[in-house]
Parts: sequence; C-alpha cells; structure tokens
Amino acid sequence: MKYEQLAEDIIKNVGGKENVNSVVHCITRLRFKLKDEEKAQTEVLKNMDGVVTVMKSGGQYQVVIGNHVPDVYKAVVTEGGFQDAAPVDADGGEKGNLFNRFIDMISGIFTPILGVLAASGMIKGFNALFVAIGWLDQEGGTYQILNAIGDGLFYFLPVLLGYTAMKKFGGTPFLGMVIAMALVYPALEGIPKTGEALYTLFAGTMFESPIYIEFFGIPVILMTYSMSVIPIIVSAFFATKLENFLSKVIPSIIKAFLVPMFTLLIIIPLTFIIIGPIATWASQMLGTATVWIYDLSPVIAGVFLGGFWLVFVMFGLHWGLVPIAINNFAVAGVDPILALVFVHSFALAGAILAVWLKTKNQKTKVLSAPAFISSVFGVTEPAMYGIALPLKKPFIFTIISSAIGGGLLGFFGTKGYVLGGLGIFQFPSLIHPEEGLNLAFWGSVIAVVVGTVLAFVLTYFFGGINKNEAGTVQTEEAAQQAGATTAQGVKNEVLVSPFNGTVKALATIEDAAFSSGALGQGVAIEPAEGKLFSPVSGIVTVLFPTNHAIGITSDEGAEVLIHVGMDTVQLGGKHFTAHTAQGNRVEKGQLLIEFDTDAIKEAGFILTTPVVVTNYDQYEIKVISEQKVNTGDLLLKLKIK
Repeated sequence: MKYEQLAEDIIKNVGGKENVNSVVHCITRLRFKLKDEEKAQTEVLKNMDGVVTVMKSGGQYQVVIGNHVPDVYKAVVTEGGFQDAAPVDADGGEKGNLFNRFIDMISGIFTPILGVLAASGMIKGFNALFVAIGWLDQEGGTYQILNAIGDGLFYFLPVLLGYTAMKKFGGTPFLGMVIAMALVYPALEGIPKTGEALYTLFAGTMFESPIYIEFFGIPVILMTYSMSVIPIIVSAFFATKLENFLSKVIPSIIKAFLVPMFTLLIIIPLTFIIIGPIATWASQMLGTATVWIYDLSPVIAGVFLGGFWLVFVMFGLHWGLVPIAINNFAVAGVDPILALVFVHSFALAGAILAVWLKTKNQKTKVLSAPAFISSVFGVTEPAMYGIALPLKKPFIFTIISSAIGGGLLGFFGTKGYVLGGLGIFQFPSLIHPEEGLNLAFWGSVIAVVVGTVLAFVLTYFFGGINKNEAGTVQTEEAAQQAGATTAQGVKNEVLVSPFNGTVKALATIEDAAFSSGALGQGVAIEPAEGKLFSPVSGIVTVLFPTNHAIGITSDEGAEVLIHVGMDTVQLGGKHFTAHTAQGNRVEKGQLLIEFDTDAIKEAGFILTTPVVVTNYDQYEIKVISEQKVNTGDLLLKLKIK
C-alpha cells in the first residue's frame, strides 16, 4: 500500500487537516490532537487497510498503525503540511512541564532565523578580520557596504522575531512584523537625540527615564528597540492572545481588516507604554547578571559550559542559553556564553579523527570522514550521534577536552562580539572591534589546538575503539547476520522474561490495541523494578527516542516488541534511560533500559508492560510462565507453524 494514499485517507477521516491541532507518533500509533473529535470517522478508520484500530486516550485521538508508523507519520505530515501549519498550542497543544514548554517556545522562535543570523554574523566577523589585518579601511565604501550587509539583520532583528514569535504563538506572522516595525521606526528612535525631555519618571532609581512624548496624556518611555530580543517576543505573545479574542467577537464579514487594525491599535501603544520598557529593563538585568556570573570566575564558567554544552544539545537545553547570548549582543555588544563553548566542535573533530585513523571497521571508517569534516565546520550531530555516543569513550573524552578548552577560553578572557558562524567560521566573531587580534583572540586559537589534540590523543590511545565497536556500533557482519536470518525464515525459539515482576494475560490490560492482540501475541508483565533486560539475542531494530519502547529481531527471526507502561510516550523520555541504541547487537539478559517506577506512577501512568511477538502469524505461541517471574525465567515458547 502506498503510504501517501493511506495518509490522505487518514487525514480525511480525522476530519480533515483543518480539524488537526497537532500530530505526533509513538512506536505503534499516530497521536492526533483534534479540534473536534466528533468530526472523525472512527469506524471508517478502524476498517481501513493499514490501520489496526483507533483509540481515544489522554486527550489524544490515536490511530494505531503498527511497526511502520514512522513512514506513515512522514506521509501524514507531508500530505497535511502539519509541520508548518499546525498551531502550537491553539487549543490544547503539546503539554509538558513548564521548562520543557519554555524550551520548545524558544527553539521554535529562533530556529527559523539561526542560519541567516549566523550568515550575517560571519560577514560582520570577516569584515572585522579584514580591517584587523589591514585589507580594508573602516572609512572605505567596501567596508561600509559589507557592514550594512552584516549589521542590517541585527538592527532589524525585532522584525524577524516578530514574524517567528507570532507564528509560534499561533497568531498572524505579519502582525508581529508590523509591531516590530513600529518599535524600530526611525522617527521615534531619534526623538531623544533631538528634543528636550518634558519631565523624568522614577528619578533617582535604576529605572530613571526622561519622558519626551505622551500618548493621550500617558507618558511614553522611549527605548532603543533595534537589535532587541525580549520586547518583541513578549509583545507578540500578548498580540496573539488579543488577535484570537478579537477573531471570536468580530463578525466574519469584517474581521479580515478590523481584527488586525484593533490588534495593532491596542498592542503597539501598550508595548511602547508598558511592555517595551519592562521587557527592556528585564533584558538589561539579564545581560548584567550573565556578565556578573562570568566575572565571578571565567575559568570555572568555561569549564562548566564547555564541558556540558554537547550534553545540553542532546537534551535541547542549549535553547535556554542561546537567547541569552543573543540578548547579550543586543544589550552589551559582547557575549561570553557562545565564546566559552567554542572548543566543543573541534574537540569532537579530534576524537572522530582518532576513530577514523584507528578503526578497522570499514563502515565506521566511511562514516568518520564526513563526520570529522562537519564537526570542523561546527555541525556536530553526525559525529555525536553516529559515532561518539555509540562508542561512548570518544564522547567522554570530547567532554573532558571541551571542558579544558572552555577553561582556557575563560582564562584568556575570550568573548564574542557578533553572533557568528559555527566551527572555524566562529573565529572572526571573536575579534575585538577596537583591539583587533588581541590576546583573547589568540587564546581562542590556543584553546582550540589544546582541545583538539587532547581529544585525539585520549581517543586514539584509550578509546578502546575496535574493542567497543563490536558491541555498540552495528557492524557490517551484524547487519549481514540480521539479513540472513530474515532470508532463512524463523526458527523455534524460547523467550525469557525481560523483567522481575508478575505475568498477566495480554487480554486483561487497558490498551485495546495490545489487549486485542492486533499488535502482537504474548503477555503483559507488571514490573517489580525499573530494569528491562533483553529476552533474546539479536539486533535492536527499533528504539523509540523517548526510550519507553524497544523492538528486537532475534537471531532466530522473532520480532519482539516491549512497550513499558501505557501511554508513557507522553512523558517525553523523562524517567527513562537507554543502555543501547537502534542498530546495536544485544545478548539475551543484557540490560537495555532503566526507568523510575515510582516517578512514572506518580505522574499517573500505568506500568503494565506488553511483551509481544509482532510476527506472531508465523508461530504457535505458548505462555510458559503465568505467575511471578524473575529476569531470565522462561516466558514464551515459539514454535513455527
């Protein structure tokens, strides 16, 4: 069946794409959040080829697909255009703890413009480099035009953020742009330079502000909003709320122009009078606090940020720091945060170079070459996820080397003066605009050399590369073995218990997709402790990113699926830790996943875990144990038909 047609039919029968707030997927099912579940044709969906069943749980409309759900999900997203079109929280979108929602908001606002931000910063950085080495004169036309190219985006940064913030919050993006244009309107920005203050507010305090104009008698504190970050984001948030409210109360026939008109008439003055000043003061205090923490001990700050940056990236936590760095550039014209993490990509490149030279595995060698090159240019994901993390020690040595490099950057006082590129393209952004190639800049060169060489040496001599590869990276031999098993068909096999716990009949659990046997035949187990061990020897064919579910194809051909708990995908990976990776070879009894049973139960989730064979149609399956089991006890007997 063509997934495109299946996707089209699914979208049609959930009420059309206009009825979809959001769609995600777990290891077996599509999880829709619908505006109106009554519009969905549930019985039609249940009877469709390619759909196992339909369930409603936790505020989600779940279309159960089976093992090929990732392919169907991609087709659904493509057919419906949901990645760009679906509002984030328009009517109960993705939830989660406050911190996760904040990180998601920040990444959604800044991700679309990071490429052009980096490009503009690189142009500014190279312009400064050309002046420092005497290639250009600051008074010359070439310098001025290049500076305009690099500086233009930063000056009008609120306009871009107005667009992305309104889009992220679910409003009309062009309204956000118009609000930002008013904030950076040259005539208003120039008033304090040409006129005399009418009077002063908050005299004698840190918020002392001269008043040059009033709006219907209300004092307006004029701030400089060009290059600012926080004011437009806050303004866009309130503008979205106001726009949504006005859309509900204004008649449809006139809302096309009255909604934006009243939104602008209310939000822009409100921003100038209240939102803008408060947000600007908050920006200034945030910048001051960052510099203060850095000044306490630049070396310690460098060791901490340099060492943990890749860890932050893994969990998306770096999005909490990137906006602070951008704000620092806007408020103070200098930032220490991104400078202190400068070495991490070079340290990773050094570790991957060692793997490239040392490995005897041809597949790893082929992967290492492009991963090394991309790391040098600041793109770390291929090297980190493809090589360093699976091999473990190269990742650990990268962290150690990056931490030492960060400490050196702090020692030399290296800072960034523009938001530049990544990897080697970040060097120009570290050039002081007045002092040029000073000691802090050359300190960055020293830190990069030390970090790269140290990571290379540690990985090459102590990385255990060829020893670790066999168990942590899917080798060509393992892949061939998996393929051979499939080609030869299945064999009789016995599965052992992956848990210490109590066995239950699969039909007794609450999840209808599993209890009906539609996703596989087997049993359910109530785990007594938070450890999942492999019931077979074979290859990990599926490990869901949230680590709550795993699929293994055994050496004898059995396809085993273990789903820890009911609806635990909603935890987003919290309380789960994987000790293997997709594509790895595992042995029977090997620890695969750890999870915090108490925390999961406290969050309101049931831990009853299906252990099923998904290619059950090829076997006669007998449950050997129907009581309490320990890890390794015989559980299921599989006899080929």
